[in-house]
Amino acid sequence: MSEIQDVAVRVETRYLEEQSDPTRDRFVFAYHVAIINRGTEPAQLLTRHWIIEDAEGRIEEVEGDGVVGQQPVIEPGRSYEYTSGCVLKTDCGSMRGSYGMESASGERFAASIPAFTLRKPGVLH
Repeated sequence: MSEIQDVAVRVETRYLEEQSDPTRDRFVFAYHVAIINRGTEPAQLLTRHWIIEDAEGRIEEVEGDGVVGQQPVIEPGRSYEYTSGCVLKTDCGSMRGSYGMESASGERFAASIPAFTLRKPGVLH
């Protein structure tokens, strides 16, 4: 990735006990994402691609435009943050993926979302 398109992604997760129902294999998680533009020009987030895997190896892929209904332009040295959620059939799993981005000069690139774990507190896997 060139200096122009240096984008980092950080994710924090939490288990939403009040929305979960383990007796029905429903485990709800929130994830808060920070997308940081470390490059030298503005970059717009156009698309998202998530790969979601639960503890039993079931994989779901989610693709679409933007995030939470937006396609933000992130200025150099700035970040864009949002919170979303995920429902799993198991008490832990993981997510990873990428954002489709476009620099102000028209160059398209992918910003990688490193794998992160979704885990109900107290669960060891």
